[in-house]
Amino acid sequence: MAKFLIDVNLPYYFSLWKSEDYIHQQDIDDTWSDSQIWRYAQENNLTIISKDADFSNRILLKQPPPKVIHIRYGNMKMREFFLTTTKVWEQVLALNQTHKLVNVFKDHLEGIN
Repeated sequence: MAKFLIDVNLPYYFSLWKSEDYIHQQDIDDTWSDSQIWRYAQENNLTIISKDADFSNRILLKQPPPKVIHIRYGNMKMREFFLTTTKVWEQVLALNQTHKLVNVFKDHLEGIN
């Protein structure tokens, strides 16, 4: 059963997310609004992974579920995205267990309760 919902604005073909723990929005409905994504994640107890600040803004005002992992790199090439994300992903998952929002920057991580 999936634990994470990957927003449509993130790569579909990404080896880190190719397991039963991850579902990409494209596999559900890539036309959903942010509210529909939020509701689906909430109903299925999923953590949303996104580059969209709307989700991190919303979780600051609410309590989980869902939780949010906000990838805040800005624009970068796919190879750099892959290397940067792979290097910190285990730490991101650990923070996700204890925080409702994890902000992932190029040079540091931030967990918010």
